[in-house]
Amino acid sequence: MVKFGDYIIEGNGKNDYLGTGRRKSSVARVRVRPGSGKISINARELDEFFKTVQLRNAVKAPLVLTGKDSDVDVLIQVEGGGTTGQADACKLGIARAIKRFDPETESVLREHQLLTRDAREVERKKYGLRKARKGTQFSKR
Repeated sequence: MVKFGDYIIEGNGKNDYLGTGRRKSSVARVRVRPGSGKISINARELDEFFKTVQLRNAVKAPLVLTGKDSDVDVLIQVEGGGTTGQADACKLGIARAIKRFDPETESVLREHQLLTRDAREVERKKYGLRKARKGTQFSKR
């Protein structure tokens, strides 16, 4: 039994490979272990956690490209941000964990840019403006 976030998971953690993914303000802690292809996010199934097909496919992309989708179980603890940021954080975390699980897959993952963090963040609001760049409408009279 291993404590993972707020959950206790089966196993001793010896055969687990870890990866951390970040996107916008989301952080995903990923644990990959040999198994049957089950993906669990915050103790819920993938289909239950991410409702849209695009988000589910984004999370599964590293597994499908490397052919590990039926060879490993994935346990994810994700927090912060919205659904898109969380899905991309999970994708990066899974890619990093698979790279540790099987170092031969690194070239495939890097070729599809799955090991590169998307560093875009929300620009801060500036004083005197309505948003980061939007100002008030100019009035001549």
